[in-house]
Amino acid sequence: MAKAKWTAEQIPPQTGKTALVTGANSGIGYQTALELARHGAHVLLGCRNVAKGQAALARLLKAAPGASAEVVELDMASLASVRAFAASFAARSKALDILVNNAGVMALPKRELTVDGFERQFGTNHLGHFALTGLLIPQLLKAHAPRVVTVA
Repeated sequence: MAKAKWTAEQIPPQTGKTALVTGANSGIGYQTALELARHGAHVLLGCRNVAKGQAALARLLKAAPGASAEVVELDMASLASVRAFAASFAARSKALDILVNNAGVMALPKRELTVDGFERQFGTNHLGHFALTGLLIPQLLKAHAPRVVTVA
């Protein structure tokens, strides 16, 4: 007997929860943000390019009318951007229920460095998310049952 496949419709209600999804303007990040919003979470679309983030937000709101979502500037290749976002979120004095570390780059055609001097893929995909998670721990601990998901 074949097992039934899991679908996004099985996501339990997320009403009252706040979620941050990095790299939410496209791909897995966008789909994750969309489904969390469809299920009632207030979703922060963490994007390094705010214009692309706003376009993603418009698509999300069209696909899920009445959803609660906003774009936040967050460049995972810049520790200054990570620190600035974490400080601005902490100033909201809100719990963070869900953190989805998704943003990333892959197979760059030539070696690049982040503004902090790290190899770009390692800095973006790993170091930025490590720093972000660490800086958001106080807000995560305010949540009843916080979740951190790292896409790799």
